[in-house]
Amino acid sequence: MERKWWKEAVVYQIYPRSFKDSNGDGIGDLRGIISKLDYLKELGIDVVWLSPVYKSPNDDNGYDISDYRAIMDEFGTMADWEEMIEEMHKRGIKLVMDLVVNHTSDEHPWFIESRQSKDNPYRDYYIWRPGKNGREPNNWESHFSGSAWEYDETTGEYYLHLFSKKQPDLNWENPRVRQEVYEMMKFWLDKGVDGFRMDVINMISKVPELPDGDVQPGKKYAWGGRYFMNGPRVHEFLQEMHREVLSKYDVMTVGETPGVTPAEGILYTAPERKELNMVFQFEHVDLDSGAGGKWDIHPWTLADLKKTMTKWQKELEGRGWNSLYLNNHDQPRAVSRFGDDGTYRVESAKMLATFLHMMQGTPYIYQGEELGMTNVRFSSIDDYRDIETLNMYKEQIENGEDPQAILEKIYYKGRDNARTPMQWDDSEHAGFTTGTPWIQVNPNYKEINAKAAMEDPNSVFHYYKKLIQLRKAHDVIVYGTYELMLEDDPLIYAYTRTLGKETLVVMTNFSSETAIFRLPNDITYSTKQLLISNYDVDEQEELYEIRLRPWEARVYKLQ
Repeated sequence: MERKWWKEAVVYQIYPRSFKDSNGDGIGDLRGIISKLDYLKELGIDVVWLSPVYKSPNDDNGYDISDYRAIMDEFGTMADWEEMIEEMHKRGIKLVMDLVVNHTSDEHPWFIESRQSKDNPYRDYYIWRPGKNGREPNNWESHFSGSAWEYDETTGEYYLHLFSKKQPDLNWENPRVRQEVYEMMKFWLDKGVDGFRMDVINMISKVPELPDGDVQPGKKYAWGGRYFMNGPRVHEFLQEMHREVLSKYDVMTVGETPGVTPAEGILYTAPERKELNMVFQFEHVDLDSGAGGKWDIHPWTLADLKKTMTKWQKELEGRGWNSLYLNNHDQPRAVSRFGDDGTYRVESAKMLATFLHMMQGTPYIYQGEELGMTNVRFSSIDDYRDIETLNMYKEQIENGEDPQAILEKIYYKGRDNARTPMQWDDSEHAGFTTGTPWIQVNPNYKEINAKAAMEDPNSVFHYYKKLIQLRKAHDVIVYGTYELMLEDDPLIYAYTRTLGKETLVVMTNFSSETAIFRLPNDITYSTKQLLISNYDVDEQEELYEIRLRPWEARVYKLQ
């Protein structure tokens, strides 16, 4: 397997609005990030993925971009950005920026022109259609509820927006659009950016006829995903992007690709296809979603988690590359979702980190994950800020749903769980701001914060630091093959990683009970070394039968 720096890296995602505020306006900013780079260096991360900091009206927290070559006023200036990347590079930290090119803001100059008239030169930068039978061009539903079409009175036509109505979709069929995107990418790469995380990149190619989707009973609009996800020209477009831009730089690329299978993941990431380095797949974070989608919450099972993770590990082995994540700005906090954020918060946060970081792929840490930050339960819908959450709440209230029942869904799945301010210390607003934060801080910041974690050698922070150090010291963690063990065990997720004569045994207990680990007969060893564990362990203990305590994790190296 070919060695690459991005395979060996550990990535840290910064959601700038919530990371660190330097000027007291309650909104995180670039100077706040600069002030915390030594913290990231101490943790040991190699790459920062920075969520969008471009000029934006902030309808979807910066994922609605009005100028791709300017910095949002709330975040600072281009000079601040240039200082930030320079300071990152001084510390050996690379910077990956968000590339949001499925859509722009409706305040982008291209769209302002596009809506002026049907013969405007920018008209076909976007997807415009006349209505059908007095209604929208098709029955697609937006990701943020309601129709995916918005009527525009100026020209009497509708434009497509798979997300907010302030996020019109770009028309990638137009070669001028693609060239504009490539020139913008070169602008940032020439400024020193080390790669891109590409927002919903598998949605840029739509089936040209834009057919109706199948409407679920009781729904007004249809999920049209099969007509805009992994569309007919998506690979052609990405190969063109690689040829025109990415091949000329030594960069890391990761595509956000909802709904991909491992077979499709290989099409995006196989090196010989010259598209992307890796994708974010969603199967494991959709395990608790029912047929009705994200808000139709069903309990996940360990059996399903094993099946999903193993499928991606095995099918991409030697053919593509995995990205490893449990958290990001769109997902609830992992320790609240997959662990125990009460009695065993520290143990289960460490266990989940072990389970993830020992797999093959590039691990991503989302801000606060390294502290074991948890979901938040705000008492009122008025305390929430996320457009997806607010639209869903409004729609379900109109459908007669019980307000408290809707809040319970939000407590479990809402995106604002990840967006409460980073908990730096136990001072007011967790040291995030001296002003009023744009969204409230999680009340548990007095116990869970970076200052306390750095002072405690047994903290989640120091455990993550050790995991990152192990990755740099042992090639088997990066390049070894993966095999699942104890497939049918209801409590234990265990697997091996093997490279040459080295084998790692990873054992994790996904429960608050004691679980018995028994080493399979086909695994033998003459020497063993305990690499990491989240409890004190007698290093003389043999592996043939081990009582794993609640949420216990251990990794042994065998030879």
